[in-house]
Amino acid sequence: MKRTIVYYAPLLVIALIWEGVSRAGLVSTDILPPLSTVIVSLIELVRDGELPSNAFASLERAGSGLALAIAFGGSLGILMAWSRGLNAIINPLVQIFYPVPKSALIPVTSIWLGFGDASKVLLVFLGCMLPITIGAYNGARSSDAVLVWSARSMGSSRLGVLFDVVAPSALPELLNGVRTALALSFVLLVAGELISGRDGLGYLIGFYGAAGSYAPMYAVIVTVALLGFGFDRMYQMFTRRLLLWRE
Repeated sequence: MKRTIVYYAPLLVIALIWEGVSRAGLVSTDILPPLSTVIVSLIELVRDGELPSNAFASLERAGSGLALAIAFGGSLGILMAWSRGLNAIINPLVQIFYPVPKSALIPVTSIWLGFGDASKVLLVFLGCMLPITIGAYNGARSSDAVLVWSARSMGSSRLGVLFDVVAPSALPELLNGVRTALALSFVLLVAGELISGRDGLGYLIGFYGAAGSYAPMYAVIVTVALLGFGFDRMYQMFTRRLLLWRE
C-alpha cells in the first residue's frame, strides 16, 4: 500500500498544481481550465455517450493495427535472425526507415487509403511493426547456441529448432518491443485522427480545440493518458505472468 501511494504521489502533486495554478489566476482559465472543471466535462462526455463511442472507435483501430504489427513484425524479426539471406535483404530497410518520424506516414496513408478506418489501421501497423520486428530479431539472435546445437543433435529439424528454441528465446525481447509499440499506437492514432479523422479521440481533441471548448478538449486528453497508462499496466501484468517459466 505504501509503495502504491509513493508511486502515484507525483500524479497527485501534478493534479494539485494544475488545480491551484488555474484557480489562483496564474494561468487564464480560458487556456487551462481547473482540473475539477475538466473532470465535470469528462463526466458529461461519458454521460452523453460521445466519449465512449469515439474511444471505442479509436481502440478498435489501434488494436487492429497493433495486432497485425505483432503477427507480421514478430514473425519477420524471428525469420530475419534465422535466415541470413532474408536478413541481408530486410535489415538495411529496417535500419533506414526506423529513424523516420512515424507521424510522417500520416499523409502517406491518407493518400493511399483515404480518411477512413483503413488509413488509421495502416498507420498504426507501419509505425508499430518496426520496434516489434527489432525486438523479435534481437531476441532470436540471442538464442543460446548450446540449446540450438543440443536440439539439432537430438534430431530436431530446422523448423523444430525455430519453433521450440529460437521463438521462445525471442519472446522476452519481443514483448519489450510490443510494449514500445503499444505506447506508440496511441501516439500515432491520436495524431492521425487529429489531422485526418472524422471520429475518434484525436478527432474530438481537434474539434473541441478548434471550437475553443478547452475543458472537454482537456477531458479527452486526460482520457487518452488514462487509457494509455491503464493498458500499459495491464500489459506489464500479462508479460510477468507469461514469462514466469523463465524464473
